[in-house]
Amino acid sequence: MRDLIERHHFGHRRIATLLTTGALFATIALHTSDVAALGQSATATATDALTWWKAAALGIVEGVTEYLPISSTGHLLIASRLLGLPDEKGSAGLDAVNTYAIAIQFGAIIAVAGLFWKRFRDMILGLFGRSDDGRHLLITLAIAFLPAAVLGAAFNHKIEDTLFGPWPVVIAWIAGGVLILVLERTGRIPTGRQPSRRGPDPVAAITYRQALMIGVAQCAALWPGTSRSLATIIGALLVGVAMPAAVEFSFLLGFATLSAATGFKLLTDGGTLVDQFGIINPLIGAAFALVSAVIAIRWLITYLERHDLSIFAWYRFVVAASAIALLAAGVM
Repeated sequence: MRDLIERHHFGHRRIATLLTTGALFATIALHTSDVAALGQSATATATDALTWWKAAALGIVEGVTEYLPISSTGHLLIASRLLGLPDEKGSAGLDAVNTYAIAIQFGAIIAVAGLFWKRFRDMILGLFGRSDDGRHLLITLAIAFLPAAVLGAAFNHKIEDTLFGPWPVVIAWIAGGVLILVLERTGRIPTGRQPSRRGPDPVAAITYRQALMIGVAQCAALWPGTSRSLATIIGALLVGVAMPAAVEFSFLLGFATLSAATGFKLLTDGGTLVDQFGIINPLIGAAFALVSAVIAIRWLITYLERHDLSIFAWYRFVVAASAIALLAAGVM
């Protein structure tokens, strides 16, 4: 796993630049939001339901959970309900909330682009025949991206109508935790500290067949609460990819998947988002998502140098139990 850090030279200067960019972005958006609020009525409506601090809170939730195997969609769905955002099925307010949950992924997208910029440079060079590894990686990412993209586009509205609710998320949290523990205890995925491996680039060594299997595994994440990161990391491990390469490939595939999902959602429902919540507060959320995603990615890489995925299984059980308690108490 240390090779992953060294390979991309996650220097303090680049990380500081990303964090500073996000903080500056958030500061400007907050100031603009305060100025815009001077002429608004204090009456609470759907339009101002997403205050700047709620946007910031959801941005942090998105950034922290997007690349950890615990499901950002599930956390955002539960968090938005706890914050009192619209949740009535079929309402414009709920459509706006669902769109916002996708839109703030833009911050997490920038985080990956900044931390793994050398990979993206190599892929661009590969387009012009100047990097064999870059071209191979670009093709494997395209192969892995397609299954979930096709399935998601075909069943987008049906998924939102039937699975975007607390109970489907709780079920997915529990199922994901059980899957991690079963696979670890049966030796299907590695446990404990992973040995450092030197040699050829393991990400560039991922085959087209392995990429396709990872892409098929990613389809499971269309069920909210499953976690795209969990599905792709486990999918990669099951087809023989080592943990460091599985984690990095998951990040890169996340960039492609999140970019497509964000663009598609903004094109189809972006007008509803702006009508309900404006522009500034969603930008605040994206800025906080950027900062928290940088921190979360760095932490995950370091953590998996010496540990397995079991902590995320137990976390999923705890958060599922908490959600069940809140549902039983009528809090959400």
